[in-house]
Amino acid sequence: MPVDQFPNESAEYRQAREKLLKEEKALRQNIESVARLRRELPLGGRLGENYLFETATEAAGSVSFAELFAPDKSSLVIYSFMFAPGRELPCPSCSSILDGLDGIAPHAGQRINLAVVARAPAERLRKFAAGRGWRHLRLLSSLNNSYNRDYHAELDTDRQMPMLNVFTRREDGIFHTYGTELLYAESESGQEPRHVDLIWPLWNLFDLTPQGRGEDWHPGHDYL
Repeated sequence: MPVDQFPNESAEYRQAREKLLKEEKALRQNIESVARLRRELPLGGRLGENYLFETATEAAGSVSFAELFAPDKSSLVIYSFMFAPGRELPCPSCSSILDGLDGIAPHAGQRINLAVVARAPAERLRKFAAGRGWRHLRLLSSLNNSYNRDYHAELDTDRQMPMLNVFTRREDGIFHTYGTELLYAESESGQEPRHVDLIWPLWNLFDLTPQGRGEDWHPGHDYL
């Protein structure tokens, strides 16, 4: 049932709101259409190496790429965390994203495998995660393998990039199915090159307000 009106609103407001509602419906339809096209992509390349990662959220040890798949889940989503080996602190924007993902990880784990990979040493990842209060994310160090470089989460300059990649396990192997290549696409004039807003609700929350996202504010590690 459509909303009639809110207390004390003007006819001008209601007219503009109804116009906006049509655009919101079109946006929802477009989001669902893009998601369908994403699901319909043919298989990407077969995984060429069973990368070995150091674990950062469990007892010290290692885990292979294939072992990231639970027996009953065929999809694996990997977020590449911008935390370089030589840095004491990671990217604050990535940290903001992972603050949110840590909360939904138990829900996501009902349907998919989810992991976060960074080039920083496992112990440094473990320490940072403890300071943030992360309890649910599966954090892995790729310090000793080429995953980041191979899957476009690292530039030739060793600069880390916040790439998200999706893989699927089939009977004949593990295949790449999707990567957030929008990260590398040319941005429209005045638009920031964000590419994972669908997993980063902060900006969508700001979009609901009169001041919007703003031009100068970005997440920080803390706000003291």
